Amino acid sequence: MKRTLDESKPIFLQIKEQLEDSIINETIQQGERVPSTNEFAAFYEINPATAAKGVNQLVDEGILRKRRGVGMFVTQEAKSILIEKRKKTFYDNYVKPLKSEAAKLNINNEQLVELVKRGGEFGEN
Repeated sequence: MKRTLDESKPIFLQIKEQLEDSIINETIQQGERVPSTNEFAAFYEINPATAAKGVNQLVDEGILRKRRGVGMFVTQEAKSILIEKRKKTFYDNYVKPLKSEAAKLNINNEQLVELVKRGGEFGEN
């Protein structure tokens, strides 16, 4: 039975993001072995090179480390690296556009903070 993957996103990226999410939510702990590229390939019925691309990016980022003949393991720093990376992405993808749109609507920073605190109820007590 082939597992379903999102057709709109590269498979290697989905594998990478799945591992990142598992590390952030601590489904996979620091120091723990992650599935091999062959295990991913068998599970998703894909080429091992595709799985390796996502896993190797995590190695390059310091999230995983290779232990020759043993497997790939989550580094001690993995979760903090991922959280910092996600914070920057969150800022770039959500906060910057939010602030830009607020400026267009003449909403200053204090008003914007108040909007967020109140869950969008503008001008109400």
